[in-house]
Amino acid sequence: MRKFKESELIINPDGSVYHLKLRPEHIADNVILVGDQERVDTVSGHFSKVEFRVQNREFRTHTGIYRGERITVMSTGIGTDNIDIVLNELDAAVNIDLEKRVQKDELRQLNLIRLGTSGALQADIPVDTFVASEYGLGFDGLLHFYSYDQGLTESGMSEAFIKHSGWDKRMPYPYIVRASERLLETVAYDLRKGITATANGFFGPQGRELRIPLALPDLNDKMGSFSFSGHRITN
Repeated sequence: MRKFKESELIINPDGSVYHLKLRPEHIADNVILVGDQERVDTVSGHFSKVEFRVQNREFRTHTGIYRGERITVMSTGIGTDNIDIVLNELDAAVNIDLEKRVQKDELRQLNLIRLGTSGALQADIPVDTFVASEYGLGFDGLLHFYSYDQGLTESGMSEAFIKHSGWDKRMPYPYIVRASERLLETVAYDLRKGITATANGFFGPQGRELRIPLALPDLNDKMGSFSFSGHRITN
């Protein structure tokens, strides 16, 4: 059985994963992910009880009870690099024996629900509309650093977007992944659904031009006009 090296899986003296400072008992099966750490307090303010609190850097975690259900709410901070840390360490905390540094025989699956704010790309979506991400469109290239099942991505939709947008080959290859059907049906059954584009920066990647010219100045317009089998990029 593979044993994870100390350089690959860093564990704190208290037995918690390095960045998040979490042990498996601190994490509920249902995890709400927010960006801003202040939003953790907003969400946990609805809990009847908060049983655990911890923070390290921008990663703040509260676990407690809401309507009889145990829920964890956690902040990821800004950027896909932080998402990489959060998802890897959440998985490590629940599916790796942190003392023996080996994968557990029985694996645990978490329900991850991301809550955040974004800008609408369609004129028919009013401000303050709740939109569910039926698909995620990644511009960050992060996924390509992992060996993954190609069936995970919507290759036809990705290729159609590349052609429609005139994507610059110097940029990371865009990938599109569908959300969990079960979570869409249980959490987002009554919400407007669409494709959510995830940029790897706040300025240029989101079409904001200050003193540096943009490589794709009409990218937001191209995203707004894209459609594939009735699916539009909503935000």
